[in-house]
Amino acid sequence: MIDGCAALILAGGDSSRMGRDKTALEFAGKTLLQRAVEVMQSQFSQVVVSVRQRRPDIDVPQVCDEIPDAGPLAGLCAGLEWAQARQIPWVFGMAADMPFLNPVLIERLAERRGNCQAVVPVVRGHPQPLAAYYSAAALPAFRETLAGSGKRSLRAVLERLDVCRVNEVDLQAADPGLRSFFDLDTPEDVALALRVFSQER
Repeated sequence: MIDGCAALILAGGDSSRMGRDKTALEFAGKTLLQRAVEVMQSQFSQVVVSVRQRRPDIDVPQVCDEIPDAGPLAGLCAGLEWAQARQIPWVFGMAADMPFLNPVLIERLAERRGNCQAVVPVVRGHPQPLAAYYSAAALPAFRETLAGSGKRSLRAVLERLDVCRVNEVDLQAADPGLRSFFDLDTPEDVALALRVFSQER
C-alpha cells in the first residue's frame, strides 16, 4: 500500500461523447468504475469516488461537487477537502475511464512526492492531471481557482502549484507503451481498448 495517500476516482463527468454513463460501461466483465475501484484498493488503504450526486451502486465513500458543472476541478477539490478532514496528506486523482492504469506506474509516481504540491505525468508534451498526485497543501489553490472569475480548469490550477512533472522517459520505465493514459471518450475508444485487452491476454 502507498502510505499517506488516498485514491480519488473521478466519476462525475457528463460522458457526452460516449452517449451514456461511461462509468457503467462493461469492460472485460466489470464496469469501468468497478475496475477502477479494484485497482485503487490494491494500492491505497482508502478510496473515495467523486460524483455529481450520491449513487446507491457505489459501496465506497463518495464526495459531491460543491459547485455544479465545474468539471474535474470541482471533483478534485472535493476529494482534497475529504482527505484534509481525515488528515491524509496526499490524494491520487484518476479518471474512472482509464482501464489500463498501471499499478507500477502509480507506485513510481508516488516516489516523486516530496517538497512539491503535485506530481503530474507529461505525455507528448501534455500534462496528465487525471492520473496524478496532489498534496493537501494544494487545496487553497484549488479553492481559489474554483471560486475565481477566471477559467475553472486543471491547467489553470497547475499554474498556481509547485509541480513535479514526470517525463515520458521516466514513465516508460514503468509502462513502456504508456497505455495507462488511454482514456475512453467514445464508443470507438472502447472497441479499440477491448482489442488491446484481448491481444494482451
